[in-house]
Amino acid sequence: MNSQTLSKPTQAVRDDLHQLTEDAKALLAATADVAGDNIAEARKRLAGAVEQCYARARESATASTEAVDTAIRANPYPAIIAGVGLGAILGYLIASRGTCHRA
Repeated sequence: MNSQTLSKPTQAVRDDLHQLTEDAKALLAATADVAGDNIAEARKRLAGAVEQCYARARESATASTEAVDTAIRANPYPAIIAGVGLGAILGYLIASRGTCHRA
């Protein structure tokens, strides 16, 4: 799924999750040489939590995508009509927006 097909709130959550994952990986890398049982245990828990969070997000996205696919396959004509209607509305809005700036 590419970022163009995601809604803005979904994209924002995805971006935040990606940033959190990158920050956690950076923290793990930065503390790799720090000794101590407490630090090692905290690093292990953080790595597990990041992986679990990422896996849940991926599962949720996959389930949502499959649900949409199932709904479209079960009702292809309403999906086509909705797509054409949305395209017509967007085309009209884009076309009318372009004419407003010319005046």
